[in-house]
Amino acid sequence: MKPKYSILILLLFWTGALLAQEVKFTAQASKTTVGTGEQFQVDFTVNGNASDFNPPAFSAFQVLSGPNQSTSMESINGNTTVTASLSYILMAVKEGEFTIGPATCVVNGKKYTTGSLKIKVVKGRPVPQGAAQQAGSEGTIETASGDIAKNIFLKAVVDKTDVYQGQQLTVNFRLYTRIGIDDSRVDKVPDLTGFWNEDINKPQQQQQVQWKVETYKGQKYNTADIKQTILFPEHSGNITIDPFQMTFLVRQPVQSRDIMDQFFGGSFKQVKYVAKSTPVVIHVKPLPETGKPDSFTGAVGTFNIETSVDRKELKANETLNYKVRITGAGNIKLLNTINVNFPADFEKYDPKITDSTTERLSGVSGSRFYNYLLIPRHEGEYTIDPVKFSYFNPATNRYYTVASKAFKIKVNKGVAESNVTALAGENKQDIKMLDKDIRYIKTNDTGLAKNGDGFFGSIPFYLLLLLGPVACIAAFNYRNRMMKFNSDIVAVKNRRASRIAAKHMANAQKQLQANNTALFYEDVFKGMYGYLSDKLNIPYANLNRENIATTLNARLPDEVLVNRVLETLDLCEMARFAPVTHITKEEVFEKAKGIISDIENKI
Repeated sequence: MKPKYSILILLLFWTGALLAQEVKFTAQASKTTVGTGEQFQVDFTVNGNASDFNPPAFSAFQVLSGPNQSTSMESINGNTTVTASLSYILMAVKEGEFTIGPATCVVNGKKYTTGSLKIKVVKGRPVPQGAAQQAGSEGTIETASGDIAKNIFLKAVVDKTDVYQGQQLTVNFRLYTRIGIDDSRVDKVPDLTGFWNEDINKPQQQQQVQWKVETYKGQKYNTADIKQTILFPEHSGNITIDPFQMTFLVRQPVQSRDIMDQFFGGSFKQVKYVAKSTPVVIHVKPLPETGKPDSFTGAVGTFNIETSVDRKELKANETLNYKVRITGAGNIKLLNTINVNFPADFEKYDPKITDSTTERLSGVSGSRFYNYLLIPRHEGEYTIDPVKFSYFNPATNRYYTVASKAFKIKVNKGVAESNVTALAGENKQDIKMLDKDIRYIKTNDTGLAKNGDGFFGSIPFYLLLLLGPVACIAAFNYRNRMMKFNSDIVAVKNRRASRIAAKHMANAQKQLQANNTALFYEDVFKGMYGYLSDKLNIPYANLNRENIATTLNARLPDEVLVNRVLETLDLCEMARFAPVTHITKEEVFEKAKGIISDIENKI
């Protein structure tokens, strides 16, 4: 029996780009030499969005647990790295040297294969006969009857079934049993479509299954939580949690005529039983519109905000670090980029985002940090306004807004670059004195020119003499005119918008020729966003789909062109995180160039 398991990883989209990386699909065993009856673990790890995972056959070993799925995600400067892992707990049942074949999976439409693993099994402790039978031939184990469902079953236990969109809830896939279990394996983990989910990772000392006694419908059962997950509904309506399925090898009592068997409790036989939990429907309510603040971006839970700067006085063109810290409990990993109003003279870079969170049954809590790198370009006194952050508290059914403090920043004049060229003294000549300081005094006027006959005192002489002051006055007026011309930051950005966009589109064309899909869409995305920011005078921190549409409709009453702009931005945003097949990169490139040209002609 060789089942296939699918890995589905859901990522949150924010302002930033997915990290291009080389796909690596590896297999690793915790031990390569084990004794009979000894357990060891085999891990299959891939650093990408994988699907169609096909594990090898573990015919020479007994599968005690697996596949156990885990994922990890790291985001730095909008770049996201995802790593998924499937692990199996195996037990060696017979001596010898065995090979675990390669596993396969598909990433971005391409098939990847791991290497094989060689395991040497030496003599250890005795292995139960049932385990050896399972490893050698599963066909010898009987399939359980329907009556066994009363004594062993799975149940999805949720802490709440009525929630708001974005409100966290937890689900425990719990095992109930009143009979002995010799072996088990996970067959299907629900996809949890419609939820952003986060598994609860237990501490190392709690990795073993913790059994408890629970009374359910008047009967006492031994219970164990197989998988615990925190869920965040992504949309309103009814969302179903699909069944969790496992296969168990259980001991079922059989009648025996042996008096000793009857005296000691009878005999048993091993049977296989497939159990799966009942689907659970979660009723998700939309967030109320009444009282929703303008600064609300989807945070649900309880939060607070803090801001800080690494210094309050610096020189022009030096760097300033501005940090925003959001703390609390809720959908903290789904927060969008914080809207901060920085002075127009400050050059701002995309923030570095880091998370420090803890996942418990009560939910996700911790902090998210936004670190902005700022560069003031001119001296002066500036103010960084307070940051407003709004969230919805489902416990009180109300919106709340918290604000940070403002910061006064003093920017001193920076060190100017020196453009003065020094004159060398190597061409200087000493004056050679003869017998007298003045020689060859002529006593007659032969060959001497009269006053006014030469260049000195002539009309050209006086014209050149006047040319100096006139040139100084003209240069002074030109300088004042250029300073006034460049003092209008909005006009300067408007004039340079097309040039900056052309540079990004030229880079995008190079990436298109090199077939670098991710970098191509990133350059097109940056080119269009930077162009719209400068052309429409929208600060980069406030640049979003709604602001672009509103400003374009106000300045350019062309609904068709506005829709083309929004569609192209959405396409580039989606293509940076997932493959796009309905349109070619060449068509996207020509579409973006055409949009910029049309806006230039009409604005």
